[in-house]
Amino acid sequence: MKIGIGLAGLGRMGRVHAASLASRCSVAGLACVYDADPAVAQEVASSSGVPAAPSFEALLGFPGVDAVAIAAPTAVHAGMCALAAAAGRPVFCEKPVSLDRGATLEALAAVEAAGVPFQVGFHRRFDPDWAAAVRRIRAGELGDVYLFRTSLRDMAPPPAGFLARSGGFFVDVTIHDLDTARWMAGEVVAVTAHGTAASGEPFTSLGDIDTAVVVLRFEGGALGVIDNSRVAGYGYECSTEVMGRLATVRIDHPQVRHYEWLTPGRAEHDLPRDFGQRYPDAYAAELDGFARSVRDGTPPLVTGWDALAAFDLARAADLSWRSGRTVAVEPQRTPSGVVYRVPDSGL
Repeated sequence: MKIGIGLAGLGRMGRVHAASLASRCSVAGLACVYDADPAVAQEVASSSGVPAAPSFEALLGFPGVDAVAIAAPTAVHAGMCALAAAAGRPVFCEKPVSLDRGATLEALAAVEAAGVPFQVGFHRRFDPDWAAAVRRIRAGELGDVYLFRTSLRDMAPPPAGFLARSGGFFVDVTIHDLDTARWMAGEVVAVTAHGTAASGEPFTSLGDIDTAVVVLRFEGGALGVIDNSRVAGYGYECSTEVMGRLATVRIDHPQVRHYEWLTPGRAEHDLPRDFGQRYPDAYAAELDGFARSVRDGTPPLVTGWDALAAFDLARAADLSWRSGRTVAVEPQRTPSGVVYRVPDSGL
């Protein structure tokens, strides 16, 4: 039997999860939906063939809901996590857990006190290409890491209203690459970030940026380079390369369909427009991975402490960009996970 997931929040990311749970997942299934807008909840419920709950509290107690997935606006993540944990429901939460570090720690304390599984939505860890590369890195086939490079580019930015409450470029965009960096190359000790609002409005008015380059230094001496854009224009693209002593792995697979159309002097292939087109398998796999943790009692592959570490590094990148200097960070290992000390940032 599938693990019944109650899905809270039916915006862009929530609808991606609803589609995965309704038709793509093998272990997780959509049991009930909730959104702050009842009309939206009813629309998705009708199209998915599941009931809509009138409130988040009702969702937690709905028959057939074994666990919850939270894709609501970031401002309510931490509170929903705590409510779900108090109700004994395992929690899958989209990143970040909160834009406030203290609220993140309170949410993590709540789920640990309740003893329920807690997983955060860093989908790249479940993509078949990245996961296969990491398995071979862990097996020693790459050797010592010398260089990490990754790129994440959106075709077009989200609406200004979303940008205003997103937490800023590094917390909303670069956080995925920072998690990937830790996962593939190890812990980070220094962050240097450069950013610009190349396209102008609405980024300029918001004091935000649309393009950035981040340089990392890892504990083992390796270097990392991240380039990000919200305004690539040509399509959505994400690629990673890790160069090591023994080998180099490259993940660069932007096509929607796996064929090219060749004519004299020209080759054409389709590019994805957004993350939903690029990562359907990863989004389904991360929810199935969460469901297996609920079913089997195994630890989630990506934890709330991983989310906090990436959040801390994103805040360090923001501090570096705003101050124009390199920010030294200190990874501190605790029984729960790695916690980063970021000086001069209030973290």
